[in-house]
Amino acid sequence: MAGAVQVARRGPSGLTGLVFIVAALCSLRGAPWSSKSEPSSLALVAAREEAPAESAFVTKVFAAAAQGATAAFVAAILSAICEPLVNRLLVKRMTVSQAYAEITFKLVSNFFLTTFPTNMLKFPVFEMINMSLSFTSLAGSVRGIVNGFLFCTIMLPVTNYRFRKSMGWEIKPALLYQAYIPTVARDIVYGWARGVVGAVLADQMAPDTFTAKSIVFGITIWAACIISSPCNEWRGYTLQPPDK
Repeated sequence: MAGAVQVARRGPSGLTGLVFIVAALCSLRGAPWSSKSEPSSLALVAAREEAPAESAFVTKVFAAAAQGATAAFVAAILSAICEPLVNRLLVKRMTVSQAYAEITFKLVSNFFLTTFPTNMLKFPVFEMINMSLSFTSLAGSVRGIVNGFLFCTIMLPVTNYRFRKSMGWEIKPALLYQAYIPTVARDIVYGWARGVVGAVLADQMAPDTFTAKSIVFGITIWAACIISSPCNEWRGYTLQPPDK
């Protein structure tokens, strides 16, 4: 009887000990009601916060591509008229009157069929690279250098194809990377200048309206083209036929 009483007395204490052991194990294993489940909840919150950031990145990159496509159409019309004239001045070293005499409506209209599709490749790619780099911690001038290098390396075959079409020359695959060094130098200088000039104008003029931002953007592009123009002359010299 005494032994039975002792067993009965040990029963509750053993059950209590078992409960404490299970509770301790649950707390160590991360039971749903324990404090160990908090990091997983925080991870879910962090994931939800990262999703909009990723969505904003994709949205801005594709918006930049759409803007580049719009600009590509307008630029294609201007390029179809101006590029044959400029390339003759730059490479053939003609006078303005001589170059103008070779420009015909048929030449311009046929060349538009080249400028439009190539612009639809070049402009969106440039703006997408530029927008993607804006999400990095690189300074504006450094982003411009990286942008110019990447853009030239990717798109130089398109650039040279278009150039040879404007001149009426034969398209040779082996020459699609012709004049790489002066072209990549031009694009790097252009990208750097665009980053530097854009930042300076934004600080000085502080544009806050669409019109003001458009003016700043136009001045930035104009200045970057002027600054990088010596490299463009270098490219034109490199592309000259051997007999020139």
